[in-house]
Amino acid sequence: MQNPTERKLFGFNLPPKVVWTKRTKADLRTGLLFLSPWLIGFFAFTLYPMLVSLYYSFTIYHSKRAPEWVWFQNYTELFADDKFYLSLQNTLYMVVIAVPLGLFASFLCALLLNLKVRGQAFYRVVYFLPSIVPTVAGTILFLWLLNPQVGLVNSLLARIGIEGPNWMADPNWSKPALILLGMWGMGGTIIIYLSGLQDVPQSLIEAAELDGANWFQRLWHITIPMVSPITLFNLITGMIGMFQYFAQAYVVGGGGNLGRPLGSTLFYSVYLYQNAFLFLKMGYASAMAWILFIIILILTLLLLKVSDRFTYYAG
Repeated sequence: MQNPTERKLFGFNLPPKVVWTKRTKADLRTGLLFLSPWLIGFFAFTLYPMLVSLYYSFTIYHSKRAPEWVWFQNYTELFADDKFYLSLQNTLYMVVIAVPLGLFASFLCALLLNLKVRGQAFYRVVYFLPSIVPTVAGTILFLWLLNPQVGLVNSLLARIGIEGPNWMADPNWSKPALILLGMWGMGGTIIIYLSGLQDVPQSLIEAAELDGANWFQRLWHITIPMVSPITLFNLITGMIGMFQYFAQAYVVGGGGNLGRPLGSTLFYSVYLYQNAFLFLKMGYASAMAWILFIIILILTLLLLKVSDRFTYYAG
């Protein structure tokens, strides 16, 4: 006998109707009450600013007068702006080189920190500490370390007969220097990888050992596939974060002279900041923000689409 609450549409079973009793309504009100801080924050500080910035992207808005609707003028000017392409090129350089290099180094460090050696807890703390150093303080520290005259790095290179570069003053070395700074503070990624390595089933490792697999074969055929979901997560979050790379470049540029030397550190977010808060071209900056959003969205969807080829999910 058919359940009276069971419903069918075109031969498909539909879930039963929800009976809105007093208890159900009370539970809904209680749930919404607990969710209200997040809902208020989302609508006030995320959704509303996004919609307003979308509106401003089609206007000329200088914050001192009413917005003037200009349709796609900001976007057409943006695609004819040489600095826009320079900032996008610098940002893509960091995404293509810094993100994979950081993932590779983080994974190697996690492998070392996963070894069972005496004092491993101390080593893990040492590796993680740089990631909690404030961004501005860490960048200033690296400016001193990479100082071409009195910096520790060039002094050590001079001891072995190598003339160190000018680092931040040389457009060919400014982005590699920022990559080194990023790798110094990769403790968060290391911890995520370390947690994944500790979840690799030891039974698989032991079975591979019994079959005669050496260390590299166990790493390549077992460990790396088992942590591939973590690699995908770190890759996507690292890519999104690198597209928004700002604070370190801002400190290196000295605040007002952003993009030095010779525009090599003029990243996308830095140029967006210039247009919004130095040139007061809020509409232009809003158009840049939405183009950045579209680029990140497309690349994220693309990575998720192709992730099945290199990501293994147990179970």
